[in-house]
Amino acid sequence: MAALNRTLLVIGIGAGDPDHLTLQAIKAMNRADVVFLVEKRRATRPLEDLRRDLLAEHMAREHAVVTIEDPDRERDPADYRATVQAWRDERARRWGDAIATNLRGTYLTLHYGVPHLKQAGGGAVVITASVNGTRIFSNAGATAYSSTKAAQVAMTQMLALELAKFRIRVNVVCPGAIETAIDQSTTHRSQDIAEEPVDYPEGKIPLTDGKPGTAEEVAELVAFLSSDRARHITGTPIWIDGAESLLVG
Repeated sequence: MAALNRTLLVIGIGAGDPDHLTLQAIKAMNRADVVFLVEKRRATRPLEDLRRDLLAEHMAREHAVVTIEDPDRERDPADYRATVQAWRDERARRWGDAIATNLRGTYLTLHYGVPHLKQAGGGAVVITASVNGTRIFSNAGATAYSSTKAAQVAMTQMLALELAKFRIRVNVVCPGAIETAIDQSTTHRSQDIAEEPVDYPEGKIPLTDGKPGTAEEVAELVAFLSSDRARHITGTPIWIDGAESLLVG
């Protein structure tokens, strides 16, 4: 038997008026294979019936329903607080990981590399940032990543001025959608809830009718900025995205 290669989406349904569901919530519900219905012990009305009403009204696909008990905050307050704190700590850790990789990593590379460029009498530095945080601010859930990329642009422009006297140029490239494995290596959580739904029937990249760029094209830009042909260019962010960021923003 051939193995099935598919993603199983699991969501939870809270309480609320079926008429007040957001479009994002309805969209998320209709991608779900399994729905958890959480039973609260101190409910003022039969929440399970209300949530089943939500499913009946808005779910247009087959799905499984699993009912679970909500943690008892009154009976086990310490356990409940510990669970919430662990969740907050995990989010803080992930924020720190993004800063360490994208921002501290860039700084340390420059910190240890620039002295060699000074000793050589000059050189060129090219930092890789992103359209996220520099021109695009609508990718839900990418706050940490986007913040580090915006900081890389600021770092580029600060250092370009500081290092100009040493004949060191510093520029930054900001790629948009590129054919890489970043989507496969990125974990997305609650994106359907956080994002604002926008459709682009003809794709998000006007220059190529939605086709992403290639790593080779980014490499060619980096090679140019590193060469003597770019000898009068420094402190400059260059977006390489086929006008994606101008459309999406």
